[in-house]
Order: sequence, then structure tokens, then C-alpha cells
Amino acid sequence: MYGIESSFWLKLLLLLAVFVVLMTVFNAILRRRLGVEKPKAFSHNHVNDQHKKIDWSIRITFMVMMVIGSIINVARLPREPYFLLEPWFLVFVLVFVTETVRAVMERRYAKNPNAYIYTICQLVFIFILFIILFATDFFGIFSPEFSVFN
Repeated sequence: MYGIESSFWLKLLLLLAVFVVLMTVFNAILRRRLGVEKPKAFSHNHVNDQHKKIDWSIRITFMVMMVIGSIINVARLPREPYFLLEPWFLVFVLVFVTETVRAVMERRYAKNPNAYIYTICQLVFIFILFIILFATDFFGIFSPEFSVFN
């Protein structure tokens, strides 16, 4: 119906569940090994006020870039859109930049000297997972040949 196969949402949910479980297990093991306290869920966990200002300026800049990029890419609709202005690409860059800034600020100002190592390892693990997902075409889950849910 409407061009989406019937098991799409189930496959997407399965993929997201596996991703969340892998991240949770990795973070728990890494936190325990490095002695880093668990961050609060759904909070920004800024190291200090300077980090908060830098983080929000980065976020606002990327929001503006997404709006401008969307306008430019919609104007180019018959042709190929600019890859660097695609929202999904900008989100990956945003995550990379904000987490890198967090690692630098933790290195300089955090009470726990291992906090920045935890942030860098977490960032590298996320990007390895995404590279694996994109390189394997999401493990073929969304291809018509994959028949676990069909």
C-alpha cells in the first residue's frame, strides 16, 4: 500500500532495536572500564557554561544550514541535490562536531580524566556502526530478497 512494503516498519523497528542494544551494551562496558558516571538521559550534559554556549551556537548554525540546504536542494529538484546539503549528511556532521567539542571540553575541564576517552570511543563506535550499515545496505534487510518477515 502506498509503495511501502507491509513489513517495512517491523524491519525498521528491528534494526533500531539492535542498534540501541549494541549502543547500550557498549556504553555500559566502556563506562565500567573507564570509571565514568552514567549521563542523565535526554540531557545535554554540558561540562561548563563555555561548552553550553559553543554547543548551542553549533546547533543553531546547523539548523540554519539545514534550512538553507533544503531550500537550495528543492530549487535543484530536476537535477541531483548537493550531497553536502542533504539533511541526513548535516546531521552526521552535527553529531561529529558536537561530540568532538564535548571531548575537547571534557579533556580540558572535566573532573574525570577518562570522560573524554569515553566520548571519543562512543563517537567512533557510532560511526563504525553507521558505516557498516551503509556499506552493507542495512544488511539487506530492506531489499525484497530478505524474507524473514515476508
